[in-house]
Amino acid sequence: MSEASSLIPVVVDGEHREVEPEVTGVQLFESDKNIIAVRINGQPRDLYTPLHAGDTVESIALDSEDGLAIMRHSATHVMAQAVQEIYPDAKLGIGPVIEDGFYYDFGVEHPFTPDDIKEIEKHMQRIIKSSQSFRRRTVTEAQAREEEAGQPYKLELIETAEDAINAGEDTAVSQGELSMYDNVDRDGTVVWTDLCHGPHLPNTRYIKAFKLQRAAAAYWRGDEKNPMLQRIYGTAWASKEDMKAYLQRLEEAAKRDHRKLGAEMDLFSFPDEIGPGLAVFHPKGAAIINAMKEYSRIQHRKNHYSFVQTPHITKGGLYETSGHLQWYRDGMYPPMHLDEERDTEGNIVREGFDYYLKPMNCPMHNLIFKSRQRSYRELPLRLFEFGTVYRYEKSGVVHGLTRVRGLTQDDSHIYCTREQMRDELKSLLSFVLDLLKDFGLNDFYLELSTKDEHKFVGSDEIWEEATDTLAQVAEESGLELVSDPGGAAFYGPKISVQARDALGRTWQMSTIQLDFNLPERFGLEYIAADGTRQRPVMIHRALFGAIERFFAILLEHYAGALPAWIAPVQVLGVPVADTSTEYLRGILDRLDESLVRCELDASDDRFGKKIRNASKSKVPFILIVGDEDRDNNAVSFRFRDGSQLNGVPADDAVAWINTAIESHAQISSAADFCAVTPAVQPAGIPAGSAQ
Repeated sequence: MSEASSLIPVVVDGEHREVEPEVTGVQLFESDKNIIAVRINGQPRDLYTPLHAGDTVESIALDSEDGLAIMRHSATHVMAQAVQEIYPDAKLGIGPVIEDGFYYDFGVEHPFTPDDIKEIEKHMQRIIKSSQSFRRRTVTEAQAREEEAGQPYKLELIETAEDAINAGEDTAVSQGELSMYDNVDRDGTVVWTDLCHGPHLPNTRYIKAFKLQRAAAAYWRGDEKNPMLQRIYGTAWASKEDMKAYLQRLEEAAKRDHRKLGAEMDLFSFPDEIGPGLAVFHPKGAAIINAMKEYSRIQHRKNHYSFVQTPHITKGGLYETSGHLQWYRDGMYPPMHLDEERDTEGNIVREGFDYYLKPMNCPMHNLIFKSRQRSYRELPLRLFEFGTVYRYEKSGVVHGLTRVRGLTQDDSHIYCTREQMRDELKSLLSFVLDLLKDFGLNDFYLELSTKDEHKFVGSDEIWEEATDTLAQVAEESGLELVSDPGGAAFYGPKISVQARDALGRTWQMSTIQLDFNLPERFGLEYIAADGTRQRPVMIHRALFGAIERFFAILLEHYAGALPAWIAPVQVLGVPVADTSTEYLRGILDRLDESLVRCELDASDDRFGKKIRNASKSKVPFILIVGDEDRDNNAVSFRFRDGSQLNGVPADDAVAWINTAIESHAQISSAADFCAVTPAVQPAGIPAGSAQ
């Protein structure tokens, strides 16, 4: 047999090639040091994986999304190795990749301190410099149990993995088979081993830039019934420059943290007396909420929505009909058994009912639709409510205003015919995007969440029709569309609008869900033009999502410097001296009459301190008045960037402030202000420094 006939055919990055049998990615990509793994027939694999005839091979670069994930997962192994070399009795949990980083859970006697984290990081650096290679080997269940005999959490994972392997599913430590990864030193000595399905880097030197960030307590596998472990978080990047940029983004995000801003600006709090995830909004925070609601109400009225209101509590039977008690019970507060009556001997003479705090508004909106006979002439019927709902989030999941237990949804349910469905979805998506843009969010893409094969109601045909319709509407919007397989609610697929904020972070905003199932479960009907009874289509839509969460997103997006129209205080008056206080108060009273939110700094602080405090307050318009301004019936404007407009006639100032607020523009400077106020500015008003 000739040498050529012994070669095998493969496809490498789209190119048909013939290679030696058992060749690996190491040989194929020897000249490109940025290639750290391969995808063989669609599955990520190590570079050391041998190829077979007919394989399709795609290279994975270190700086690609998949490459970063592999590098970060390899960093978890290095971290776990360092921990066990420093703390030999440490028990290993799991070490997955997360957004922008990784973590590993450890069972240790004492919590990790900041000094411990520094020591572990230094030890990791020594391991990385030693160029240890990651080598995979498959093992049987018995072999895995023998090697992990002293590791109780790994033994639990092995048991779970065996069940998954038999069911044809993957786990954190298996992909059709159990495997171990050895960290091998340059001389061939195995220095450390972990149970893992991989893939990993060729060697530790490919971990170019990493940093351990913090330690925290975490329940094993996220279950409060399990032991508490210590979790170390870290991040890793393809270059030091990338990591530096990421850490700078983190620093900026910390400055913008809505919890920090909420305390500094006196907007909201979470009193211990009320409980976790249940916020109270202070006057300034409520001012923002009310501005958001008022604008939303106006836009909904313009788009022909009917406003409704429903209670916060209901009998459990309603959620049995909807399916929430079957599919969503863990996210609901426990029931309250009420209305039971007993006689003097304790015998039940009237059965009681289980009542639940409502987690969703849709079942109650269905009852409104069903309350009387409906005609096709009423459709589409658009019901809208600011409905407060309650969801029992675990304490470890609750996070500021972005994950709460009590939340208010700007919730809408649209009932329409099959023929109206597509046009209604198109106009609805346009309405959603336009309103979000009004709040200053402009960078969007769409996500299509499809059926969870293990958690759904209704027929496959209905799901297919609903999914195809949503996909067509999303594609026609012209926005990028990405898939979220299995991410739909149990009753129907959804489009979610994803928005990027000022830091480039992505937030899920509005959701639009197409539902053929709840109308069926509730027996909803309308009388069609031909006199027959027909089932309406139901569209679920939350525009802000949760008002509390949207509040937090806006606060971080603007770093607290909200546009004037939703700012908690729109105008702050600062008199230079007491002699001008009453004059300034009169101007603020005029603004107050037009519902501008004003404050006056009438404190005993010196003028310089008042200006410094005003600059920190993030108020869009600071009106400064001295005796000369008073005598000339004028004011001076100071803006967030420190620029000023001096000697503005008081009547113009009042009119311009109202115009600027109505514009919904973000105004941070004198130039911004002049751009949205009347084109003819009074002569002789220079931009200058403070008086």
